[in-house]
Amino acid sequence: MSNIPTVGFISLGCPKALVDSEKILTQLRSEGYSISPNYQEADLVVVNTCGFIDAAVAESLDSIGEALAENGKVIVTGCLGAREAEIRARHPAVLKVTGAHALEAVIAAVHEHLPPLHDPFTSLVPPQGIKLTPKHYAYIKISEGCNHRCTFCIIPSMRGDLVSRPVAEVLYEAERLAQAGVKELLVVSQDTSAYGVDLGYVTQNWCGKPVKTRFFDLAAALAELGIWVRLHYVYPYPHVDEVIPLMAEGKILPYLDIPFQHASSRILRLMKRPAASENNLERIKAWRKVCPSITLRSTFIVGFPGETEQEFVGLLDFLTEAQLDRVGCFAYSPVKGATANGLPDPVPEAVKQERLARFMAHQADISAARLQQRVGRVETVLVDEVVAEGAVARSRADAPEIDGQVFIDGATHLNVGDWVQVEFEEADEHDLWAHLV
Repeated sequence: MSNIPTVGFISLGCPKALVDSEKILTQLRSEGYSISPNYQEADLVVVNTCGFIDAAVAESLDSIGEALAENGKVIVTGCLGAREAEIRARHPAVLKVTGAHALEAVIAAVHEHLPPLHDPFTSLVPPQGIKLTPKHYAYIKISEGCNHRCTFCIIPSMRGDLVSRPVAEVLYEAERLAQAGVKELLVVSQDTSAYGVDLGYVTQNWCGKPVKTRFFDLAAALAELGIWVRLHYVYPYPHVDEVIPLMAEGKILPYLDIPFQHASSRILRLMKRPAASENNLERIKAWRKVCPSITLRSTFIVGFPGETEQEFVGLLDFLTEAQLDRVGCFAYSPVKGATANGLPDPVPEAVKQERLARFMAHQADISAARLQQRVGRVETVLVDEVVAEGAVARSRADAPEIDGQVFIDGATHLNVGDWVQVEFEEADEHDLWAHLV
């Protein structure tokens, strides 16, 4: 180990947690800490955990254990940090446990157990901060927490109620990222379409003009940066309709990530989902009328307590009607502390898994048909990777990590971060193959 205090970092969970990790790393780097990619060179390890579902809790606890075994000095932060007793019962040797988005507490814990050098090397930090994503795309988190109390979710108990970032602060960060070469901004939060409601949609000045702290106004301002802007975690409130013309005009990506969760209004009420009474099929038709090229991504839960076979079949019918492009699905998992655990008529595990398999098979056919319709089209794609066989890119319809890819055979002369035009020539249910135009 060198004389420079060195921190190892493990970041688990969703893009919102990734942004927290980036902020922690940026602060540590600005104070002169070095960041190590392995346990051996690190003086201590910070583990940013996820605690949303049982599988994520198990992964977080395993990662803490591995860090303790390999390094010995471990600080724990993130969503699972809200359950400190559970962490310490399994791993009593951890140095400190903090909760989610607890930047100051994490930094204080690092200072306590690994004091910084007296002379911080602030010049070593780039203006956009330390990023864990490739240079050509970045996540930007616009708020913390959530005002809803969905019965299957415990995020508000971990991250609190909605706290929106001031719009000027978000836009200046976005501007710095664009100036640093970022080609795609992925807007994330717990409830993106509620942005600004806690601040009364207050107006701030950005680049000499007024901008409201509001979902539409933020999207319109981000559109002026001349890069791809992708919206995630958008609840289907009526005012979401306002951003669809921005997509039709090519100002932001024609892509909406909307967690519908179910099609049955009864199940949605049991879930206490916002906008549960909305006619989502009519909304989808209206969005496609305004912006025919829109890509719709969603997530669903099958096997929620009380879900009948008839309601599940209704969900499959919804998929057939909605023709969503990208879909994820989970079998309901009782999360410790979630109120849905007490609902009557739990669905047997075997039935949940059988419904999950039927759901995914049904949607795979829809996704394959949707992608097949794009064969022969010419589109702009963003290059993520260049390998021996060619380039791996993403289209406007593909968010990193969660959606499909575009494979361009032989295009080894391209660079990561290039925008190029391709013609799609083949498709399966997830990915596309193309050649350069």
